Amino acid sequence: MDLVLLEQRDGVALVTMNRPDKRNALSIALRRALTEVFTSLTDDDGVRAVILTGAPPAFCGGMDHTEFGGDEPHKRELFDSTRALFDAIRDVPVPLLAAINGPAIGGGFVLAAACDLLIAARTAVLQHVGLKMGIPVSYGALLRVASPQIARELAFTARAVEADEALALGLVRAVADDAVAHARELAAEIAAYPRDVLVKTKRLVRAAEEGGDAQRATNAELRAFHRGLFGVDP
Repeated sequence: MDLVLLEQRDGVALVTMNRPDKRNALSIALRRALTEVFTSLTDDDGVRAVILTGAPPAFCGGMDHTEFGGDEPHKRELFDSTRALFDAIRDVPVPLLAAINGPAIGGGFVLAAACDLLIAARTAVLQHVGLKMGIPVSYGALLRVASPQIARELAFTARAVEADEALALGLVRAVADDAVAHARELAAEIAAYPRDVLVKTKRLVRAAEEGGDAQRATNAELRAFHRGLFGVDP
């Protein structure tokens, strides 16, 4: 079974994480497969918008806990595959939408927050569970989708946020019965514009949002996360 499904139509690429029996938990293999797909889309001139979703019933249940532990090379692979995935997501040059069709927990929430626009199904639940696992929370990811006050609250409480509250708090752009269908509609609207203009616009948006220290802060958060979770000092 393919870990990632890719469908391209009318300038829109739909990327689906395909481990439904594991709630699309981010195994090393899935992270590597996603990285490969996102990297391929980066250079595809026919793609003007990308949607990321998960095979039902979940968007993504977070990191695959069954892979935790192991020897130093394995721990290094855990870190390297995570960094490569988020680098590939950041490098997608066109708008990237998250169709959150179910729970997005821990690393799944961070994955959704790395996207440009978030659409939630009514069954969606967003939760960053770092504190519950004794590791620091990726505050930078929360700050991408929330005001500083809300981001701090979620960082310090690790509470779950259901779809309607997520909309009220501004964590998601919209709530829909079918998150993927809604994301397709929005992506089609975006894809009507020339790719070069979309690429330039996204570059300007990211530059305005992130500032000069964004990559340094992201790398620091990844290192802290893996040091606390896997006991490896990247």
